[in-house]
Amino acid sequence: MRPALRRALRSAQTGILVNTALALIKLLAGVVGHTYALIADAVESTVDIFSSIVVWGGIHIAAQPADEDHPYGHGRAEALAGAVVALMLMGAAFGIAIQALREIVSPHHTPASWTLAVLVVVIITKELLFRRVFAVGIDVNSTAVIIDAQHHRSDVVTSAAAFVGISVALIGGPGWGWADGVAALFASGIIFVNGIRMLRPAVNELMDRAPDDRVVRRIASAATGVSEVRAIEKLKVRKAGLSYFVDLHVQADPTLSLHDAHVVGGKVKSAIRLVVPSVDEVLIHMEPYEKAADVTSPER
Repeated sequence: MRPALRRALRSAQTGILVNTALALIKLLAGVVGHTYALIADAVESTVDIFSSIVVWGGIHIAAQPADEDHPYGHGRAEALAGAVVALMLMGAAFGIAIQALREIVSPHHTPASWTLAVLVVVIITKELLFRRVFAVGIDVNSTAVIIDAQHHRSDVVTSAAAFVGISVALIGGPGWGWADGVAALFASGIIFVNGIRMLRPAVNELMDRAPDDRVVRRIASAATGVSEVRAIEKLKVRKAGLSYFVDLHVQADPTLSLHDAHVVGGKVKSAIRLVVPSVDEVLIHMEPYEKAADVTSPER
């Protein structure tokens, strides 16, 4: 298994363990401390557990090698896992909002002051987890891991909102218990918006949207850096899982033999993989160079 995949799997496993512990702590504190905002936060952490399991499963499937039924590998499972996580987050936000409205209109106990200390611990823990997982996601270029990290950050937001709501309820005294529910309702709105934001990159990858221009330019620069290459055109790049797949038309001296053209194609592949190691496959179509049709910028 590639080192990038191992790191991605470890980040998901860490998320599962941390979220399980935090969900139990927040649920118990919310029930004993009479604060629905903390219970809603526990629900969000429970969703985090399942989301990390989904991400782990998606990455595990994506790590499987190509086979007869999946000649391009199983990388799409990684983006699919990210989309499922985003949808789970949006569903959790909807459920939290419904219960928060009930808490606002119904009698409510004043939250216990010690629940604020629980939230401080939660906020610090989840922020540290977010930074660690997000760094891994960026480093290994994993859509699912990045979405999982953003899920952790949404937990920070809900915990912060719960902290504010409980603080208002404690300062206001009897009759201000509704502030706890308002905080949960506000948090649900933020969670839903974050779910939409997380869903977009996963869907883009599933729809074969071209990656960042910087990646395309690096690939084009590597190809044109091969001395025998006169020009390139029709450069197409797509991302599947942690890997890129490149389709490229290369123009070279029309007098080259078939063998020499094949050698040039091999040099271009090596040059591209040297610059962008996450490129898994490069499909090259060799063409005779015609000055009148010189195209140095890739067609996308």
